[in-house]
Amino acid sequence: MPDREERFRVMLDMVEALVGPEPRVLDLACGTGSITDRLLRRFPKATSTGVDLDPALLTIARGYFEGDERVAFVTADLKDPDWVTELPYDSYDAVLTATALHWLRSGPLATLYGQIAGLVREGGVLMNADHMIDRDTPRINAAERAQRHAQMDRARDAGALDWSEWWALAAKDPVLAGPTAERYEIYGEHADGEMPSIRWHAETLRNAGFGEARAVWASPSDTLLLAVK
Repeated sequence: MPDREERFRVMLDMVEALVGPEPRVLDLACGTGSITDRLLRRFPKATSTGVDLDPALLTIARGYFEGDERVAFVTADLKDPDWVTELPYDSYDAVLTATALHWLRSGPLATLYGQIAGLVREGGVLMNADHMIDRDTPRINAAERAQRHAQMDRARDAGALDWSEWWALAAKDPVLAGPTAERYEIYGEHADGEMPSIRWHAETLRNAGFGEARAVWASPSDTLLLAVK
């Protein structure tokens, strides 16, 4: 993901611009805590609640942030209507997520956006950096996909691990083997999600209760969409 750090930089730029340098953040589908790590490096007075269901990734996150009182983690299924009751706070300045919500189909994602609208304070933000595909541009989409996969192949030839190789190593790790096995019981090989367009995301967020929503960064494959309550 060659543009990964750039999307995080813009995400945190907009956090600072809209809610300031000491935000209470919900790191949604947090994985290993990549967003939280960058958040706290840039804003030492921020606090973060990471939410995920993946036991392997949460094991890594909890180990990495152990002893940091600014960070809490919650195990919850975002498709469970009661997941918000597990959170330590009733409201957040910012809800941030990256390369995760495409694991959900559009119906559950629309429901999730409605729940997030109830968590974000007035003037607060949601930012989602993810794959958002415009079905009206099939030739551009095909060219971008071919280029991206060629870059991935070159990275793998140079020694980078791909998705399946990384998880194969996790399954052999003495700390991660158990959580990884549990993870596959939950998800299987990969979730069956969707990647609706930027327009769909923006309209769905406005219908959910956000006042404004638009893209603030994009690469050929991904978009960072910002919504303000």
